Amino acid sequence: MSTSTLAAPTVTEQRRARRSPGGGPTLGRPGFAWALPATLFFGLFALAPLVLVVVLSFTSWAGLGSPEFVGLDNWQRLARDPVMINSLWLSVLLTALGVLVQTPLSLLIGVWAAGTQRNRAVLSAIFFLPLLLSATAVSVLWRALLDPNFGVPGQAPWLFGDGNLFGSRTGAIAVLVFVGSWQFIPFHALIYQGAARAVPAVLYQAAEVDGAGRWGQFRHVTLPQLRNAMITSVVLMVVGGLTTFDTVLILTQGGPGTDTTITAYYMYEQAFRSFDFGAGAAIALLLVVVATVISLIVVRVSGYDRMRSTMEGL
Repeated sequence: MSTSTLAAPTVTEQRRARRSPGGGPTLGRPGFAWALPATLFFGLFALAPLVLVVVLSFTSWAGLGSPEFVGLDNWQRLARDPVMINSLWLSVLLTALGVLVQTPLSLLIGVWAAGTQRNRAVLSAIFFLPLLLSATAVSVLWRALLDPNFGVPGQAPWLFGDGNLFGSRTGAIAVLVFVGSWQFIPFHALIYQGAARAVPAVLYQAAEVDGAGRWGQFRHVTLPQLRNAMITSVVLMVVGGLTTFDTVLILTQGGPGTDTTITAYYMYEQAFRSFDFGAGAAIALLLVVVATVISLIVVRVSGYDRMRSTMEGL
């Protein structure tokens, strides 16, 4: 065998190999011009504001006049602020509870909705209704339903005690987790539904031939095939949980005391109530860093970063 036989194919040969069966034009990678509109949009509405927040975090500004450069003063004050430190732990706690509650429920509902059960489509449409509501509308709705005087808890003291779920740290956190799950479980169930429908039927047929029952097929076929969808869902939960704000604003307003003052809400208090936009910018930047680091850890530990598409190289 000659040396030329072992040589790597040339670029021309690779393009020729990728020609369509009908002899059409070569399918090459899109040029940069196709990505230019999205790049400009991302730079204008994401990168530019982020740079401004970074600059503002090193200044003192009350919203009027010119910002005054103060160096690391904002960061040093936040490092000594017990409310700020507690808000970080609360944000991580609420995010973790949200993931633990939403993941199994949305997974089971999504897999069920991907099946062919009777009335499945109608029930799925009803269940997905919370996706049509904004977080503000959902929070206002549950604030009224859980009102200690006129809501459901006040009518069922045998279950809710004095009915004031917002009066204790445990009750307020439980309400936030419940309301967030009620709103976003349908969204994550939709992710699992689409992924479950993409699982090849031949895998279930092979499992059935091997004697696997319904539970065995779910455990050994469905769950492994939904791994990447699960990682995507968890990353979205982490980012959404760490940056949630309107739910806390409407339901608990950070109370009782500072028991539900998460980082995003504390940023709002510093910037728009205390008019300390420098400290607010520092909190916002810290929140971005924490959310990014946690998301990268999830992606790295799960192996999601090593996933390769079957269409890689087009």
